[in-house]
Amino acid sequence: MPASATKSLRVAVLADSDTRWKWGALTAQRLTPTAAEVRLDGYLLRGRATPTARQLQEVGVQADSLREVTSVEFLRAMSEDSEDRYDILVLALVGGGVQAMLHGLRAAWGSGKRPVVVTGYVGVVYEKLADGLLLRHGADLVLANSRHDADRFRAVYEGVGADASSVTEVALPFLGGEPYTGEHDPYTVVFAVQPSVPDNRRDRGYLLDRLIEHARKHPEREVLLKLRSKPGEHTTHIEELPYQKLAQGKDLPANFKLVYGHMGEVLDRTDLLVTVSSTAALEALHRRIPTAVLTDLGVREVLGNHHFTGSGCFASWDQLDAGHRPVPDEEWVARQGVVADGSYANAFDTARERIAKLLDRPGGLPPLTPYYTPETAPGYLPGILARHHLGPDGAPLPGAPAADKAPGPVRQIVRRAARGAYRHGVQRVAPVIRRMGEL
Repeated sequence: MPASATKSLRVAVLADSDTRWKWGALTAQRLTPTAAEVRLDGYLLRGRATPTARQLQEVGVQADSLREVTSVEFLRAMSEDSEDRYDILVLALVGGGVQAMLHGLRAAWGSGKRPVVVTGYVGVVYEKLADGLLLRHGADLVLANSRHDADRFRAVYEGVGADASSVTEVALPFLGGEPYTGEHDPYTVVFAVQPSVPDNRRDRGYLLDRLIEHARKHPEREVLLKLRSKPGEHTTHIEELPYQKLAQGKDLPANFKLVYGHMGEVLDRTDLLVTVSSTAALEALHRRIPTAVLTDLGVREVLGNHHFTGSGCFASWDQLDAGHRPVPDEEWVARQGVVADGSYANAFDTARERIAKLLDRPGGLPPLTPYYTPETAPGYLPGILARHHLGPDGAPLPGAPAADKAPGPVRQIVRRAARGAYRHGVQRVAPVIRRMGEL
């Protein structure tokens, strides 16, 4: 057995939203051997989607330490000369953030000792496949949540002449829970909302009205609107039209409720999961809970529900009102990493084995080598790095936020005020300006 399977491991996760923190922290837990003693340190990248305390609590993952950082502060923390360096680093970021960190870490570490760097995707990959993948290239492991994704990832890398050996098939780390055994009392229908799909008031209002109508037609059922965030909070995607605001002033039936909380706990009492294209559908399918992917607004790339083509889960509200329950296609489900056959416990074995070999590699790991460099992408890469206050060589730019000391009380107050003003501008002011521009 490799030494890395039993020794004490230090793991760091850098995340830029509540959803990515959930993915990164749970992935870190599944990538480490059960026999190892693990210390998990969380770093939250400061920005518009930095999770709130409530969001972190809802995720339900406990870290040994958790701190908010800028990109430069994180890089300096990673470059500190210490005997207790991290063994594994999980980058749970948007593609541009991953690319910036890969170059920043390469500059910080050089050819010295470094951890195994892991990255991947939070859920379904239905847009910007090539762009997102190439921005993640350079990590030691690029995790694919299914066999379907692993095949696509390798094809993209090989198609541009990039090393595809980093692609590693796993599964979504947040699958789990008890299998569905039959109807509850009362029978419970859950609509899992998404922050940015659909993206306009008319369509979101339509879906809300149909959900309310379903509750009225079936007074014996409990109908739940599962919300992602409270007004003013941000998730991975901006939610400009929260459903709870659209519901204000409506005559809601007694069996219709708005709920927050951990999706797994909501699924514990779900008899029918309805969504446009949420990853919650995969969680439900994993537990064999009847799942419907709505066709009311069409099957379109912009909605993301095209990803479920072949799943057998498509249905309209008219069909659901009439009692229809979709039956999933088992072959499709298996290819999507939804391992309802009981093999989920072994879904991360290959990744764990690869990490163990990398940790035990004689002489340590070579420097990080992203596909994009100042030579291969001189018109693209510098802009990505600059957004994180990094120069073309990955080193911090002059004037980048200092990280040599903790912020004082006054600086902390100013930071909180500025961050609140920024989020207010993004969620309140910017949508108004966009709508005015459309007049």
